Amino acid sequence: MDRVLTGDRPTGPLHLGHYFGTLRNRVRLQEQGAALTLVIADYQVLTDRSDHVGAHVDELVLDYLAAGIDPDLTTIFTHSAVPALNQLLLPFLSLVSVSELERNPTVKDEIVHSRRSSVSGLMFTYPVHQAADILFGKATLVPVGQDQLPHLELTRTIARRFAERYGPLFPPPEALLSEAPLLLGTDGGKMSKSRGNAIALGATADETARLIRGAKTDAERCITYDPAGRPEVSNLVLIAALCLGQDPHAVAASVGGAGAAGLKKMVTDAVNDYFAPLRARRAVLAADLGAVRAVVREGNVRANEVASATLAEVRTAMGMSY
Repeated sequence: MDRVLTGDRPTGPLHLGHYFGTLRNRVRLQEQGAALTLVIADYQVLTDRSDHVGAHVDELVLDYLAAGIDPDLTTIFTHSAVPALNQLLLPFLSLVSVSELERNPTVKDEIVHSRRSSVSGLMFTYPVHQAADILFGKATLVPVGQDQLPHLELTRTIARRFAERYGPLFPPPEALLSEAPLLLGTDGGKMSKSRGNAIALGATADETARLIRGAKTDAERCITYDPAGRPEVSNLVLIAALCLGQDPHAVAASVGGAGAAGLKKMVTDAVNDYFAPLRARRAVLAADLGAVRAVVREGNVRANEVASATLAEVRTAMGMSY
């Protein structure tokens, strides 16, 4: 049975890009019987921000549960609540060089988007922290986007170097690449919680309509699906197609000469219809945050058991079991 590890930083509610890129696939893996673990990487938020982390954790878990993640089948835990996992960071850091961390393109991108002249040391160790997240439960599959492959490759390097120095303990995890294309935000850039261009899963129907009305398009009236030539229009077409379960070329043809206004109405209706059941479940769950937080506490207990056992194995392998 595959052991799958994935997760999110709690920087705000999840959006359509998360859902179609990863969250829907997580539910599918859970239903197929994979041992799924979701890490809420709250310590990693401290790399570039620290406000409202606790509230964001609640939002994240609400999105998970509303989307179909079952806490009886999937472990949901917070990074900061598992000391044994975080203790793995020290021996793992000894297995990588400073230059390897400096070369990591994902770290470079995170630094650019932090909009700061300097960043914390925690940001620099970000890839090794992710390696600890993946390896503590000996995950064999990690769902990632193309931009996360350098992180996973460093994790594989750490697993290999640990084996060379202390003996085999961690299976080198494989990447599970998402087939979902990248969704753009309403401004034409990458959809992101931090860039203010995202449609949250828990948005109301009116909020969704307002955001889509303001989405960037172009001056051509006839709607076509041409991601390279008409990225903003094609992104809206793709969102509708994903919600409707149709081919995007067929969706574009159905809008035809109705222009941007007709396209935006179709997208609004498609998004609101598709996510109405999820939003209804989310509203029910949000009425009892105590039960939502209990899910995390129970997941933390399970994660601590696994991490403590792994740390004991690491200490034994390193000759440091005193």
